[in-house]
Amino acid sequence: MEALTISSSVLSLNFPAASPGDTHISKPKSPNFRCFPEPISSFRGRLTHRSKSKLFPSNAISSPSPPSSVSAEPSPPEIEEEVAVGEEKFDWYAQWYPVMPLCDLDKRVPHAKKVLGIDVVVWWDRNENAWKVFDDMCPHRLAPLSEGRIDPSGRLQCVYHGWCFDGSGSCKLIPQAPPDGPPVHTNKRACVAAYPTIVHHGMVWFWPNSDPRYKDIFEKEKPPFIPELDDPSFTTVMGSRDLPYGYDVLIENLMDPAHLPYAHYKLGPTQPFKEMRDREGGRPLDFVVKNPGIGGFDVDMGFGCINFHAPCIISYHTALPSGTDEERKTALIFICIPVSPGNSRYIWAFPRNFDTWVDKILPRWMAHMATNVLLDSDLYLLHVEERKIKEKGPANWQKACFLPIKSDALVVGFRQWFNKYADSKVDWGSRCTDDLPPTPPREQLMDRYWSHVVNCSSCNRAYKTLNAIETVLKVVAVGSIAVAAAAAQGMLSGAARTKLAVFATACYVASKWLAYFVYNNFRYHDYNHSVPEKVMLLARIWNVGAA
Repeated sequence: MEALTISSSVLSLNFPAASPGDTHISKPKSPNFRCFPEPISSFRGRLTHRSKSKLFPSNAISSPSPPSSVSAEPSPPEIEEEVAVGEEKFDWYAQWYPVMPLCDLDKRVPHAKKVLGIDVVVWWDRNENAWKVFDDMCPHRLAPLSEGRIDPSGRLQCVYHGWCFDGSGSCKLIPQAPPDGPPVHTNKRACVAAYPTIVHHGMVWFWPNSDPRYKDIFEKEKPPFIPELDDPSFTTVMGSRDLPYGYDVLIENLMDPAHLPYAHYKLGPTQPFKEMRDREGGRPLDFVVKNPGIGGFDVDMGFGCINFHAPCIISYHTALPSGTDEERKTALIFICIPVSPGNSRYIWAFPRNFDTWVDKILPRWMAHMATNVLLDSDLYLLHVEERKIKEKGPANWQKACFLPIKSDALVVGFRQWFNKYADSKVDWGSRCTDDLPPTPPREQLMDRYWSHVVNCSSCNRAYKTLNAIETVLKVVAVGSIAVAAAAAQGMLSGAARTKLAVFATACYVASKWLAYFVYNNFRYHDYNHSVPEKVMLLARIWNVGAA
């Protein structure tokens, strides 16, 4: 049996080959796959019980009836029937949310982020040696604290009027207040809302409720535990990107392995099958959703398992083929963060316990290039899809979409969870409406710099370095031509001038190629599904050269 192959730079799903005539992939009798130690539905203490009732009422979600010409009813995705005790609804504000990976946070400056529509500032409090997450709003005149600085005393300072705050959110200095006057800085209205914050699995997490009773919430409830990210024998490449489509569409896409050979055609290695139905090699996939409940669900892939830990985490774990080293283990960890209507943040981690030396040699930005290409190749599709779902109404999603096959089981399972426990929407409170932002020009929609590079320490450093090298190459090329021209009066031999001209030309060509490379990998990379990649490459080189 073939296995799910995962690397830090390229994701390739190699599904078991089906014999001729098979309508789906059969499961092994004793699958050897890794799951969380207990079902997701009970992982956080939210117990459920079995029932003959459907996860959804029969009138809540239904597939459209097939045409009368269809002789046989297709097999729908299989969902284990389970309901939660009572009419419990998902509480979006009683969860831990990751804000950013530690590797991309600079302790010298505050960072602006948005989660659940909440504008927050993340900063390093060196007095407590801890990361802090505050409301990104100074109580004085509502200026963003993320535009401020860390003052010499290690406090967060608003640069509008210099108010300073300690790690608890208390105001410690109002420069304009007379030193012999009343201590106005001690007034509760001078404080900033501080959220419970914890560092977990190499990321800063926060609890989106600043009520004092949640101050020590991490002692009662921890963020979700992912074994591979806690195991020192594993290495991982982590990154993040802001995406111009919503949380639910991002989750749905990452729960759909069937789209990989098509939306990401030729972007990774493919597994040839004995019988190819098409050039891309798509195959029937047999997925079964198990243990559905308010906390998420598990999925049996036959050769591995998938866990959805609501609201953010999707993890893929696979069985190793028989006869291989059982110590070689890997996983895919996807973290999907609701930012605002029509926007989400994606944090990825691909832990493995083999070839760990690779991550010590190659910089993260090289792996991020491959991940960004994958994200770009279906970005426009998902942006448009979200607007189609909005037109139909999220609660009517399955009525509008025809999902007759088992490969859609994960997507159906998530949409059922989203509808049943969250009323098909993220709770934005009073900060946002559910309206989607207008679609920007394609180059802005698929921009990489502001959505990733500016927030990634590795890619940002590479971007600045490569731009500097490009500038140096241009200066050298121009300087070499100037020297050759000045030496035309016999100061240099003809052969020397020829070599100098060749050198100048080489530097100029190298600078143009580097300009293309930087633009294509750090600014904007379009993906046309109908045009071969080689043709697109020539077109991009031409466009950069013309600019």
